[in-house]
Parts: sequence; structure tokens; C-alpha cells
Amino acid sequence: MIPKIRKIWLVSFPFSYLSATKLRPALVMANHKEEVIILGIFSIIPDENLRETWVLISENDREFKQTGLKKMSLIRGDKIATLSKFIFQKKLGILSSDLMEKVNLALKKSLNL
Repeated sequence: MIPKIRKIWLVSFPFSYLSATKLRPALVMANHKEEVIILGIFSIIPDENLRETWVLISENDREFKQTGLKKMSLIRGDKIATLSKFIFQKKLGILSSDLMEKVNLALKKSLNL
């Protein structure tokens, strides 16, 4: 099964230093044959202002339930990974079109596009 764009999956997301991974939700951004580009989703929300490369997914959002997330989370446009489609563990849900537009803007800012 190929993970589809806008879907949220549980994956072994790599740490920046690549010596370990952590099972966490991730948003599918693109598919390229057997590799999938994802953005990490994190449940620790900083107290200070959010960066323009982050998108908050609030429990108060109308479409929160369809994400499959358990609590308020951040999709981080600065936490990008490319993984084999074979390591995706479980589909959680889908991101709404409105939130996906925000993620696309955050990703463009992250990549200086």
C-alpha cells in the first residue's frame, strides 16, 4: 500500500542526528515510487510564539477527529524526512484541505521558496 498525500501515519521518524528513531505521527507530502516524503508531527507545544514553519492542529478544529491524532499537535515544516513506503506502520487519519494549505505555506517558508 502506498501512503497517500494528506494522510497521517505512524512511522519511525528519524532524529536529526540519525542515530535513532521514534514512533510518531507524520503527514504524507509526496510519493516517489517506493519513497515517501513526510513531515513530522509533534505533541509538545512550546509556550512561546509558534514559528511560521509550524502548523498547529488544535483539538478545537472542526476536522480534528478525522486526523486520528490524540491531542493538540504541531506539524513542522522544518522536520522533513524521506522514508521507504514499507516502514509505514498504521494509518491514523487525514488532514483537511484547509489545514493542508497552511502546511503547504509553512513548508514553502521552511524551504525558502
